[in-house]
Amino acid sequence: MAQQFNPQGMNAQNIKKRYAVLVFIKGSTAPLVLYVQDYQALYQELSERMISPNAVLIKKETEGPLKEVCFVSNQIAALAIQEEQYLN
Repeated sequence: MAQQFNPQGMNAQNIKKRYAVLVFIKGSTAPLVLYVQDYQALYQELSERMISPNAVLIKKETEGPLKEVCFVSNQIAALAIQEEQYLN
């Protein structure tokens, strides 16, 4: 049976989880990765904007490498929620 890699000093207490909303824009090769406090609310908001017939400019402040982002709602091709593990 395979054993998981566990470097010295790394234990379950050091591993944290964070979530990001991935926004796939039409014609773009990479998604926008948005780190926010309430990722489920953002996902819900964006999914509702995707099906709306009216195009609106969406502006968001985020907590990750992207600090501010804006895009037009009718350019969203897909959405996803990503779970990441990281060391604290």
